[in-house]
Amino acid sequence: MDDKTIIAKRVALELRDGDLVNLGIGLPTTVARYVSPGISIHFQSENGIIGMAPVPGAGLEDESLTDAGGGFIGAMPGAAAFDSCTSFGLIRGGHLDVTVLGGLQVDELGRLANWMVPGKMVPGMGGAMDLVCGARRVIVAMTHTAKGQPKILKRCTLPLTSVRRVALVVTELAVIEPADEGLVLREVAPGVTVRQVVDATEADLIVPDLVPTMPLTPARPAVPA
Repeated sequence: MDDKTIIAKRVALELRDGDLVNLGIGLPTTVARYVSPGISIHFQSENGIIGMAPVPGAGLEDESLTDAGGGFIGAMPGAAAFDSCTSFGLIRGGHLDVTVLGGLQVDELGRLANWMVPGKMVPGMGGAMDLVCGARRVIVAMTHTAKGQPKILKRCTLPLTSVRRVALVVTELAVIEPADEGLVLREVAPGVTVRQVVDATEADLIVPDLVPTMPLTPARPAVPA
């Protein structure tokens, strides 16, 4: 299983039945593939739709149905389309349950930097600032390092997306929860040791006595007696 699949599968387990969820461009969009069976998630895109679905089949792409990154999508029965003002009213009004965003850096205070690489031609921040400030929960889905360099730092060196603390950081190595006391190591990926996570992280981690292995599939429901 590749790194991005590990991340997407673990993030999908954070979504709950009935959630209104925004998925950021890139890796976060793959989270929708791994939603637990039997639950209904309402996926929103800031360009103006609630009820995103996969393209129904090859050759059925519709130029009027795209996500925020310009990728083709489908629409669930009953999906709603609206203008960008309404979409950002939902985001800024605190109506999103969860947003899943990619990240370039996260620091010890749980602050995210995910929108600009100085000296390179890259898109602007888009809706990221609004999403980090407006969604009830912000989950960062990103690789733990970039070209061997840590992305979880004592302090971000790139411009911050927001000073608000994110709720969770999921990488291919670990699940880390920013808290008042610092960054808490909640889980390690299968086959990964606590030492490997600590060595790949510049920021100081709070390591509980017991760090469980990251689940990648939903827990089986209890069988009635």
